[in-house]
Amino acid sequence: MSSAQSLSSTHPTFPPDPEFAATANGTAQLYDAAAADYEGFWADQARSRITWDTDFESTLDWSEAPFAQWFVGGQLNAAYNCVDRHVAAGHGDRVAIHFEGEPGDTRTITYADLLSEVSRAANALEALGIRKGDTVAIYLPMIPEAAIAMLACARIGAPHSVVFGGFSAEALNTRINDAACKLVITADGGYRRGAPSALKPAVDAALDHAETTVDKVLVVQRTRQETPWFPERDLWWHDALAAASDTHAAPAHDSEHPLFILYTSGTTGKPKGIFHTTGGYLTQAAYTNAVVHDVHPESDVYWCTADIGWVTGHSYIVYGPLANGATQVMYEGTPDSPHQGRWWEIIQKYGVSILYTAPTAVRTFMKWGSEIPAGFDLSSLRLLGSVGEPINPEAWLWYRKYIGGDRCPIVDTWWQTETGAIMISPLPGVTTLEPGSAQRPIPGISAEILDDEGVPFTEPEKVGYLVLTKPWPAMLRGIWGDPQRYRDTYWSRFGEKYYFAGDGAKYDADGNIWLLGRVDDVMNVSGHRLSTAEIESALVSHPKVAEAAVVGASDEMTGQAVVAFVILREEHVEEADEVGEGTDLVKELRDHVAKEIGPIAKPRTIMIVAELPKTRSGKIMRRLLKDVAEGREVGDVTTLADSSVMSSIKLGLDG
Repeated sequence: MSSAQSLSSTHPTFPPDPEFAATANGTAQLYDAAAADYEGFWADQARSRITWDTDFESTLDWSEAPFAQWFVGGQLNAAYNCVDRHVAAGHGDRVAIHFEGEPGDTRTITYADLLSEVSRAANALEALGIRKGDTVAIYLPMIPEAAIAMLACARIGAPHSVVFGGFSAEALNTRINDAACKLVITADGGYRRGAPSALKPAVDAALDHAETTVDKVLVVQRTRQETPWFPERDLWWHDALAAASDTHAAPAHDSEHPLFILYTSGTTGKPKGIFHTTGGYLTQAAYTNAVVHDVHPESDVYWCTADIGWVTGHSYIVYGPLANGATQVMYEGTPDSPHQGRWWEIIQKYGVSILYTAPTAVRTFMKWGSEIPAGFDLSSLRLLGSVGEPINPEAWLWYRKYIGGDRCPIVDTWWQTETGAIMISPLPGVTTLEPGSAQRPIPGISAEILDDEGVPFTEPEKVGYLVLTKPWPAMLRGIWGDPQRYRDTYWSRFGEKYYFAGDGAKYDADGNIWLLGRVDDVMNVSGHRLSTAEIESALVSHPKVAEAAVVGASDEMTGQAVVAFVILREEHVEEADEVGEGTDLVKELRDHVAKEIGPIAKPRTIMIVAELPKTRSGKIMRRLLKDVAEGREVGDVTTLADSSVMSSIKLGLDG
C-alpha cells in the first residue's frame, strides 16, 4: 500500500479544558478499567446505567462466534429504562422532549407525559393484536410520535423496523415484507420546506401488493391534508390512543430479545436487515451518550439533529438520551426553513448545550457564511459532535470557531448501523483533540488497522482496513433471516477473528486513527491507494471551496481516475459557470490537491456544480456521481431530497 500525506500536521490541536474536565463524565480511568477487565468493565456499565428486572448470570457468551450473547440470563424492559424509572425517581416533571415543528408549532413533553403516551400506545398496539415477537414498521416524520411508537413497541417486545420517511413505496414494501411486519405506523404527512409532504400514499402503494403480512395501518394526524382511507385497514392514531388506558405494566424481556431491525442499503442485492437486541444495545447507547456526549441530565439540553429513520436517531435521540433521563430538542424540518438561521434560532430558544450533527450540515453552514450563526446567541453550547462520515479538518475548525465560540470540544464519532453505538471517538475532557480524526477506540472497544494480508500494523500514514477485534455489547446480532449473509458480509474478509467494518483507515504519527471512508471509496490510481475522503478534505481546504465529493471512475490508463464535484463558496461562484468546468479555477484546484496530497491525487476531472445529490438525511449519494463520471445512465434518484440536482450535473457534463 502506498503512503499518503497526512492533513493532521498542518492544524492545531486542542488539549482538554481543565474546567470542562473537572465535571466530565468520561475519565482516563475508564481506559484503564476496560483494559484490566474487559468483561467486568461492561458488566459494571450494564449494572450502573440500566435497571434490570433479573440480573444477568454471565457478561458475554462468545462460544458461537460470530454470534454474541451479552448479559446472559438478564431480563429488562427498554421502555421502562427510558421512561418509567425516571418518573419513579421523581423526575416526572423534567422535560423529555422540546418538539419544534417546521411551521413553528411546539410541544413540551415531560417524562410523566411520555409515560402516559407510551403506555397508551402500548395498550393500543395490543388492542390491535400485536404481541411479543411481532414486527412493526414505523414510517413517520420527525415528530414525537416516532419516539413514542418505538418505545411502545419496545415495551411489549415487538421489534420495530423504522423506515426513513424519504424512502419510496417500493423500498418500504421491500422492508415490510422482509421483516414480515403485521402493522405499519405512519402519518398523513409531515412538513418540509414550508409545505405538507404526504406519507400515507406511499404506505398504500407499498401495501398494494399481493404479498403483504400487514393487517392494520395506524395513522398519525400531522398535516390534516386529504388522506386516502381504507376503513377496514386504517385507524387514526389519536382515536386508538384515546380508547386506551394510560397505564401499562412493562413486562421483562430477555437481554437478547430483538429490539429493532434497521435496513442498510448494500451496493448490490436487497437491503440488509441489521437487528439489535435489548440489553447490550441499551447499555452501550446509554454509556456512550453519557461519556462521549457528556450528557448531564439535570442541566443539559441536548440536540441530535439526525432523523429517527437512521441508526443515529435510534441510539442518540431515542434510546441513549432517554435511558439517561436527558432533556432534548426534536426538530421536524430542514436547516433552511423558513430561513438559514433556523438551527441557531432553536439553540438560542431552548438553551441547547450539546449539538450532535453531520459534517454535511457543517459544510452547508460554511457555504452560507459565518455571519448567519453570528446573529444568534450560541453561548449555551458547551460540546459539539460530528457523525455520519469523516469531518474534514477545515469544517471541524469552522465548527469550533463559529458555532462553538472557540471553546467547545468536538467529538468526531465513528460507528455504524451495525455497531449500534459509538466505537471510536475522543473523550471530551480527556483527549487532546485532533481536527479531522476520530482518534481512539472508546474505553471498552478494541480496534486495529490491518494490511492486505490481514496483519495489524501501527506504521503512520499507511492505509489499511479498520477491524474490530473483540465483541461489543451493541453489536448487531445478525442480518434478519439470513445468518449466512451476516458471516459472509462482516466476518469473511479476514476470517472470523475480525469484524471487518468496510472502512479504510490509517494512523498518524501520534497514533490517532483517521477514517478514510468505505473501502469502495479507497481508489487505486496507478497502483496508489488514495482515499476519496482525503482528496475531499484537500479540496475543501481551498478557500474558494465550500463542499466537495470525490469518486473513482474507471480509466484505461490508470485503472481508476479521480473525479471531483465541487461547490464553491458563495462569494466565488461568479468565477465559474454555475454548472460545468471553469478552466482557470479547475487548474487552481487540481494544483492545490497536488500540493496537499501529491501529484498522483490530482483529479482528472473537476466539475463545478451548484448542488450535490443528497438524501433527505444529508448523505451524499456518491454512487450517482460515479454513474455520471463513468458515463452511465444515472441510477435510482427517488431517495434524493432534490432529484433535479442530477439532471443539472449531467447537463453540465454533457455541455
